[in-house]
Amino acid sequence: MAGKKKMLDWYFWRPRLSTLSTHLVLFLAALFIASPIIFAVIKSTQSTAQISTYPPQFGIGSSMAENYKVAWQRYNLGRLMVNTFGVAISVMVGKTILSLLAALALVYFDFRFKGLIFIFILVTLMMPVPVRIVPLFKFVSSLGWGNTFWALTVPFLASATGTFLFRQHFMSIPTSLVDAARVDGVGPMRFLWQILLPMSMNTVGAMAVIEFVYLWNQYLWPLIIISSNKNQMIQMGVKQLTVSGPEGMVHWGISMAGVVITMLPPLIMFILLQEQFMRGFALTEEK
Repeated sequence: MAGKKKMLDWYFWRPRLSTLSTHLVLFLAALFIASPIIFAVIKSTQSTAQISTYPPQFGIGSSMAENYKVAWQRYNLGRLMVNTFGVAISVMVGKTILSLLAALALVYFDFRFKGLIFIFILVTLMMPVPVRIVPLFKFVSSLGWGNTFWALTVPFLASATGTFLFRQHFMSIPTSLVDAARVDGVGPMRFLWQILLPMSMNTVGAMAVIEFVYLWNQYLWPLIIISSNKNQMIQMGVKQLTVSGPEGMVHWGISMAGVVITMLPPLIMFILLQEQFMRGFALTEEK
């Protein structure tokens, strides 16, 4: 009887121990991945003296309000974030619209060299930024768009990634639905707006998150094409946070406070669209 009881206890606790160990591993992995953000948040509350102490302090400091106030006011983060937010939203909306139209043409229209055009679109994904940035700079400068928001938005409106995502999604839609729409006399734009778009909201959400974060993190192109501070992007403000302050030294508490402020908009965007983002990449089951 004792042996049978031990066996029953083992079968009772085994799945629970397995679940507990899995959650423990996932928690440690998440903590490891989030450790740089946690470190930045902690250091953003500390003064220069507290940051310089050894051994390092990992508690909340006494300069939280001062650090965030100085980072916001001295480095003009509000203006830079407004600029970046406007550019990111404009490109995100424009890319989504153009990608939807391009995918509609590639899937539901027949024309010459359609396969070749799609291959060319995929090839552009393999071209590194340094290969494109010099001719792009010359072209944008010849249009007189240097130091303008046009230079920050128009070159990014075409998206091979978005076209590929929407094309693959449209190809998974049953052809019977397409045939029924044609029988009912539904035109291409009405079919896109009333049928395809509502069925593609998860892909649209995934695309929105990707493009917003990508534009928010733009550094090299704004550095080259924008010369005035009033039109600059937020990543240039992040760069200025690591430049020596008035006292000739880097205030890392203020720098970390500025970094925490600048990462809030993409974090909020991801939180708002995380369900669509996960479903857009088939990481969760459709309900």
